[in-house]
Amino acid sequence: MIKRRTNRGSGTVIIREAIFKDIESIRTIYNEGIEDRIATLEIDEKDPSYMKEWFIKHEGRYKIIVAEVGGEVVGWAALNPYNNRCAYSGVADLSVYISRNHRGKGIGTKLLKAIDNAAKTSGFHKIVLFTFPFNEMGQKLYVKNGYREVGTFKNQGVLDGKFVDVMAMEKLL
Repeated sequence: MIKRRTNRGSGTVIIREAIFKDIESIRTIYNEGIEDRIATLEIDEKDPSYMKEWFIKHEGRYKIIVAEVGGEVVGWAALNPYNNRCAYSGVADLSVYISRNHRGKGIGTKLLKAIDNAAKTSGFHKIVLFTFPFNEMGQKLYVKNGYREVGTFKNQGVLDGKFVDVMAMEKLL
């Protein structure tokens, strides 16, 4: 089990594996990311039943970790399946979301370090992620933590009725 305490300006940050009671906090933070239009092509907010199903799919190798400050979950990271072909069984896709009030405070770095360790323990050799080229704050976080840009998919998705590019990044563990 992941459990790490660190002090940071706003208090002690605890990094730990997510538990079932964290689902509502995870959902709230995820929905903020959907609303803000900076981290996902998803446009519909997630409801509790969707999140429960999502959480159950993350048992086993596909870990979810949370960052907690003062008893409140303020961020989360998850390893997701990248591709169902066996050739890609050592590659995980990454999701990272931080609550609006805690962005830019080092929470993302703590989550990335912990999720790297969880990925290694689960037998992954590589993590990939997809981000928007205009999400400069996210890219700085990823580069600072050892990710590199692989390339950009042009017009990869539609967001608010407009085509958007999606940047692929990777980290070898």
